[in-house]
Amino acid sequence: MKTIDELLAEGVAGKRVFVRADLNVPLDGTTITDDGRIRAVLPTVAKLAEAGARVVVASHLGRPKGAPDPAFSLAPAAARLGELLGADVAFATDTVGASARAAVAGLADGRVAVIENLRFNAGETSKDDAERGAFADQLAELADVYVGDGFGAVHRKHASVFDLPARLPHYAGYLIATEVGVLKKLTTDVQRPYAVVLGGAKVSDKLGVIDHLLERADRILIGGGMAYTFLKAKGYEVGSSLLQEDQIPAVQEYLRRAEEKGVEFVLPVDVVVAPAFPDLKSKAPAHPATVAADAMPEGQMGLDNGPETNKLYASKLADAATVFWNGPMGVFEHPDFADGTRAVAQALVDSPAFSVVGGGDSAAAVRILGFDENAFGHISTGGGASLEYLEGKTLPGLAALED
Repeated sequence: MKTIDELLAEGVAGKRVFVRADLNVPLDGTTITDDGRIRAVLPTVAKLAEAGARVVVASHLGRPKGAPDPAFSLAPAAARLGELLGADVAFATDTVGASARAAVAGLADGRVAVIENLRFNAGETSKDDAERGAFADQLAELADVYVGDGFGAVHRKHASVFDLPARLPHYAGYLIATEVGVLKKLTTDVQRPYAVVLGGAKVSDKLGVIDHLLERADRILIGGGMAYTFLKAKGYEVGSSLLQEDQIPAVQEYLRRAEEKGVEFVLPVDVVVAPAFPDLKSKAPAHPATVAADAMPEGQMGLDNGPETNKLYASKLADAATVFWNGPMGVFEHPDFADGTRAVAQALVDSPAFSVVGGGDSAAAVRILGFDENAFGHISTGGGASLEYLEGKTLPGLAALED
């Protein structure tokens, strides 16, 4: 695929450059609680503006149902982008209507506009090729060149990700080029030992990547809500913990295959439990207790890895040469259940391994828990995209950027 450096060498002064970014930031009302994704696209936007392009930035945010919804407006993200650029950023209150056309027409060389949430138009996410294509045609009228830099969306076959690049000269931005380069280090010529840490709520979300990694990883460490399905598959009682009963046969098969292939599967040996899921807004004490993983009391919910598990996991990561981590170890948003996630992050900081934090909640946890992002090899902006890449799937947004 062609890169933004090739586009800059060709010259962009006066050209309208459509940058498909990922500004899907978490919001508390209109307050951005983590601007990592905005900062990630900043190098691409800033470089194009410096070179005299008229930059049109577009993104989705959340899951509006194909119509405008003020709760999912990109206005806060546009304002934050302007702060980071140190320049005024125009904001269009629609995607391809009068406001968008006026905002783009009013751009001077080196200036930036953000158009409203692409998912306010049903054509963005439509499964109908014609409907998606029609929306892509309208978007194409706003630009002369396309730059794909929204890595968090490249696994989606959406109009701005998949259809629009076919209608314009297209290039990969700095973020996508970096993300793909990092993921190649996890799939080809991997430095070993290769350890993978998987957490999060549902084991069903990770089945594909576990299946793929059984052929590649040396050890797989499991935490988060998904760990309780693994513990149940080993015959342990898990109280009222999150459990996907229907996935137990698949998990048992993975454990069998792992043993057969010599892949070490590491599960919690102790867990932190509480009578109920904690209140994440008040952060009120949740009355936690630590119990052995094979002795969880009835009526108690597992919400984090215990201290012995934290030591065990740190030891399993200490000698790794490559580590991929996706998914928190517990309900890290509450102080009573953050130690497991903090312990994994600290182990990666302490390890000489090339460490990749696989986006989503893992990336948010690193920032919320106060870690220096530069202490990790790479923090991805796309959890779902990273996982699908590691599963060996073809990602529509990357395929669209290929020549």
